[in-house]
Amino acid sequence: MSDLIHFEDFSPGQVYDLGALTVTREEIVEFASEFDPQPFHLDEDAGKASILGGLAASGWHTGSLVMRLLATNLLNKTSGRGSPGISKLQWKRPVFPGDTLTARAEILETKELRSKPDLGIVTVRVTAANQQGTEVLLWENPILFAKREPGS
Repeated sequence: MSDLIHFEDFSPGQVYDLGALTVTREEIVEFASEFDPQPFHLDEDAGKASILGGLAASGWHTGSLVMRLLATNLLNKTSGRGSPGISKLQWKRPVFPGDTLTARAEILETKELRSKPDLGIVTVRVTAANQQGTEVLLWENPILFAKREPGS
């Protein structure tokens, strides 16, 4: 367990590259069919007629894809203990079939928890950009991490 990233290892300003993935039309339609069946997430013509300008991924789908990158490339390598929620969430631009999303996490703040001396809370800003470098998603949230040395 000592090779895991613990609360003490985080400091404001650190940036973690979370990798990239490409979104397919099939994934967009499949997710929307089950979780967000609005016409502009299911049909090209409806997407073109909307403010989105084309068939676009649900914001919830985009968030789920970026969460996958966050979990795989950072959280699963840490002493993470979950999160009490998201304090900020912005879907900044539509995500279209064929877009490649690149995500990163920046540490904003670390805080000791008096009520739970074995844990600390780390506030993270997660962003994702498409292949043109245009930011498509931003969220900020606190995450609980176990300390390597409880009470330190």
